[in-house]
Amino acid sequence: MKESIERIFAELASLKAATQKDVEEARVRLLGKKGEITALMEQFRCIAPELKREYGQKLNELKKAATAKIEELKEAAEAAAEASEPKEDLSMPGDAFPLGSRHPVSIVRAQIVDIFRKFGYDVAEGPEIEDDYHVFEALNFPPNHPAREMQDTFFVSTGHLNPLLLRTHTSSVQVRTMESQSLPIRVVCPGRVFRNEAISARAHCIFHQVEGLYIDKDVTFADLKQAILLFAREMFGADTQIRMRPSYFPFTEPSAEVDVSCNICKGKGCNICKGTGWLEIMGCGMVDPNVLKASGIDPEKYSGFAFGMGVERIAMLKWQVNDLRHYFENDMRFLQEFATATEV
Repeated sequence: MKESIERIFAELASLKAATQKDVEEARVRLLGKKGEITALMEQFRCIAPELKREYGQKLNELKKAATAKIEELKEAAEAAAEASEPKEDLSMPGDAFPLGSRHPVSIVRAQIVDIFRKFGYDVAEGPEIEDDYHVFEALNFPPNHPAREMQDTFFVSTGHLNPLLLRTHTSSVQVRTMESQSLPIRVVCPGRVFRNEAISARAHCIFHQVEGLYIDKDVTFADLKQAILLFAREMFGADTQIRMRPSYFPFTEPSAEVDVSCNICKGKGCNICKGTGWLEIMGCGMVDPNVLKASGIDPEKYSGFAFGMGVERIAMLKWQVNDLRHYFENDMRFLQEFATATEV
């Protein structure tokens, strides 16, 4: 046993291994289950008791030395393998990251705002968390109107005279504009609005609106019709026609819904317009005198019109998007379809 221990010590001193495979073979030969050092450990059981202390120390030193040597050779082999690998060429171009594009809602909103800017409209914005007065009371909504119910509106706070809520339309911005700006007023109010509705292909609890307001002396319904016709032809094409159907809104009188001729079938009827040749795009009307009074404007001297449209709705008509939920899913495949779309 003494000769075997001395022989293995001498072998360890000169042991070399060029590859990780050579290191593993050396480890198995020396320290494996059938290795030489393991065999010496088995023989140790048969040594006379008076010699166990001496040979036990030598065997422990041998095992430690072999383990350290194998670890040293392993690190050297790994370093050699890493050094032999091809180096990265830092001058090579990196991998391209997939890019989306401007969101279709952002593109259409910018188009709408730009069109009305050319007509002389300024842009006005307001808070998304509003009070009951600016969203309902100042806009001629009676106290028992359905829009004031929890089933239609997201209320933030209740139990007092002027509760807070997530605005259901950007008409609240029109009220704040009438309160703060001098006449005449000509603004568009783009923004995000919230309504307590079930999410489906045709409806969502979050969407975007652009509303417009024009107040001056001698403003008539003919001015409103002309403004909407010019907008429709800028947005959908020079051959676009409009029609106005009587409707009701608490804050305008008279009120109307506006349809445009279908830009897909040119008014002949298709599945997009459901065979009618017309597509609904907005609501509008002359500002109710009560709304003017609530903001301190004399309805005997001034008149005005207001209109409002859903941005998602315009985008759906413009690009034939069949599901409103696509706008909120951030699917790269969907967004890349608008990479070539322009804002204006």
